[in-house]
Amino acid sequence: MTRPLVYRRYGGSLQVSIPSFEVLVEAVKIPETQWLATACPLEGLHCDPRFLSFVDTDGNKRIRVSELRAAVEYAAKLLKSYQGADAASDVLALDALSEAGTKLRDVAGILLETLKAGERTGISLEQVRTSEKALREAGQNGDGIVAPAFLPEPLRSLAVKLMASFPEVKNRAGQAGVELPMLQRFREERSALLVHLAQKASVWVWGERSVEHARRIQELRPVLDTYYLQCRLVAAQPEAVSSLKLEAGRVQGALGDTQALARVVSELPVAPPEPGGALRWSRLYRGQAFERLEAFRKDVAVPLTGDLATLVDSAWRELCMKADAILAWQARLEASPLRGLVDGLAGIPESELEALEAACRADLALKDKLDAVDELERLILYQRWLLTFANNFISMPDLYQTKRRALMEKGTLILGGRRYRLSVLVTNRAAHAALTSQGTTCTLYVQVVAKDGGESYEVAVPVTRGRSDGLPVGKRGVFYDVEGREFDAVVTQVIRQPVSLWEAMTMPFGRIGQFISRKIEGMASAGEKSLDESLEKSYVQGTLAAPGAPAPAAAPPTAGPGGFIAATGIAFAAVGSSLAFIVTQVRSLTVFDVISAAMIVAAVVMLPSGLLGWLKLRKRNLALLLEGSGWALNDRLKLTGDLAALITRRPRLPRNAKVDRTDVLQSVLVKVREDDEEEPRSTGRWLLIGLVVLFVVLWQFREPLIREACKRQWMAGATCDSLMTPGSSPAVPPAPPAP
Repeated sequence: MTRPLVYRRYGGSLQVSIPSFEVLVEAVKIPETQWLATACPLEGLHCDPRFLSFVDTDGNKRIRVSELRAAVEYAAKLLKSYQGADAASDVLALDALSEAGTKLRDVAGILLETLKAGERTGISLEQVRTSEKALREAGQNGDGIVAPAFLPEPLRSLAVKLMASFPEVKNRAGQAGVELPMLQRFREERSALLVHLAQKASVWVWGERSVEHARRIQELRPVLDTYYLQCRLVAAQPEAVSSLKLEAGRVQGALGDTQALARVVSELPVAPPEPGGALRWSRLYRGQAFERLEAFRKDVAVPLTGDLATLVDSAWRELCMKADAILAWQARLEASPLRGLVDGLAGIPESELEALEAACRADLALKDKLDAVDELERLILYQRWLLTFANNFISMPDLYQTKRRALMEKGTLILGGRRYRLSVLVTNRAAHAALTSQGTTCTLYVQVVAKDGGESYEVAVPVTRGRSDGLPVGKRGVFYDVEGREFDAVVTQVIRQPVSLWEAMTMPFGRIGQFISRKIEGMASAGEKSLDESLEKSYVQGTLAAPGAPAPAAAPPTAGPGGFIAATGIAFAAVGSSLAFIVTQVRSLTVFDVISAAMIVAAVVMLPSGLLGWLKLRKRNLALLLEGSGWALNDRLKLTGDLAALITRRPRLPRNAKVDRTDVLQSVLVKVREDDEEEPRSTGRWLLIGLVVLFVVLWQFREPLIREACKRQWMAGATCDSLMTPGSSPAVPPAPPAP
């Protein structure tokens, strides 16, 4: 490349310009510190998901600098012409392939031949995917896994049996099938199981009921083993017989308590222990194991030993040894994956297994060809998306365009008469809000819900123009995604910040109004509560003062309606005094003085707020919006006034539209008056307005009026001190006329 890289400034951010793929090949070599982004999540990008999976080589659902560099190098190596990449075309011209792409050219020719395509100078992404799908549907996957549906009988039945015996494996098409390792394991398991089955006759010494008898022996083994141990104890120490009996006190204490009696009986031997180690069936105690021992005697002990009266220790140990061998053999059989094929295991012909192996090897032989199909799809996707993706990763010029959409944008929100064109996906609102709240940009979190109950997700929308106080939680709007689909939208959270300089300047007055409203509401609530308590006390006192009721205790002077009226009078007196003081202080001011004072007070409040708001507006940063969604950015995306105008807009009326300023409501009211249905208007409001205007006029011209009144009083012999304005000198009237 002979041309130098060009860096352009977008909204205060310096970004490298990447107009072509040739420039991109050089741009990926610049240091990572000059990239606008160094990592981004796959979720929330509106591009081909297969392209993203190809670039994300480590499969961690994030794309980093090294992965994008590798993708660009891969495409540059296989392409000798970048025209298709510059045009973001999904049709790969075969002549554009370099020598390293010869294999892909051959595979493309095979696919075009399979599709019977007329034009064979290029292959499109759709053709590649169509041919690949056809191969998949024909059972050719190149992974050596063959689905039973593509096998003839009887191989299909055998494949189904093998699949039921081993863990499921699926091919690239998502179909379960058989593979070479499965066939190899089947041969090994079958040989071992056939050897094991050959030992059955020597282990099953009790015939077909061997397993049943062994399990019955295993069930009673703890009981009988304990009995024969007790017999050995008695043989070694005869006086231990008395210790194996229950004390009378324990039996007496357990009487009447069924559970306690059951515990006591369970401690007894199953029969009187004999030093010779024989269990006499006729001497069995009727304890908890009596019924099981009786059934064992009839079904197992007598048929296997032939002794009707006793079961000696040696015979019992021989039964246990044979039962252990039977159960171990059975456990080995049940652990075999081929236990369901025992009956027909020896009858499976070797020729069928070899035919299955041949089918798996034939599919595996297609691996190179089908892998090349994947590589062909990868290259076409890189040609289509790499340049676009780089212009949303290395730099982000599309973010500052009105005709194009950046890859991270989800759509446009219509809310409150404005269009918000920038929105990003939010997967964790709490984490996202924790980051955006550190900035100075007003941000809306909006739940986007499909009208038919389909997909639902949440987006973050920056508010860059207008006012934020008209965007409460719960406000509804309409959302259009980048594909033009319409969704319902509901505001779920607002990170409130000043949106304009005027809002920043007037925000303190809104807070003052809210404070006063809260205080007035609190005072009204407290007054209502006090009145309710006073009425309740008065009612109680009146009830206690009824005839026959005891005299009530002395109440405070303010209790009851009298106290309430007195307190109310005092309150009104205080308010009146305050108003009188205020009137006295401002009586000397003109209307111009009052307006000037009000303007000065407003300026004192608004100027600091405006300065602080101006600083906040200058610090607005869109990078926090993306970083909250998982992006890693090197530079901030300064939200300038021009960019703010692009993101949030109030569209104008149509060009040919005319505005009829006639209020339709007036014509409706005229019709109401003609129908004699108009509600009588109250004159009190207009009377109040008239009195206020009269007061202002009289106040403005009070000095001449006061002088005239003073003159008349002096002529009558009275003084005019009460009419003079505080702080002013009394007017000197003219000399009285001569008598």
